[in-house]
Amino acid sequence: MNIKKLIGIVLVSLGVLALVYKGFTYTKETHKANLGPFDFAVKEKDRVELPAWAGVAAIAAGVALLVFPLKRDR
Repeated sequence: MNIKKLIGIVLVSLGVLALVYKGFTYTKETHKANLGPFDFAVKEKDRVELPAWAGVAAIAAGVALLVFPLKRDR
């Protein structure tokens, strides 16, 4: 399997995941305090929304890499 097909498969997979989940959530640490032997931390969850066109574009690019041959001028 060459690199072009591998990138195509990854793009199609990421595009499908973007359409299914419509984003992802991550946790970031916003405040931290140390009081003697105790550690306190405030963690905040944020969500990143992915637009539907980004998923469709990734799928289209991945399919294009898989279907169309790469032309080299040699």
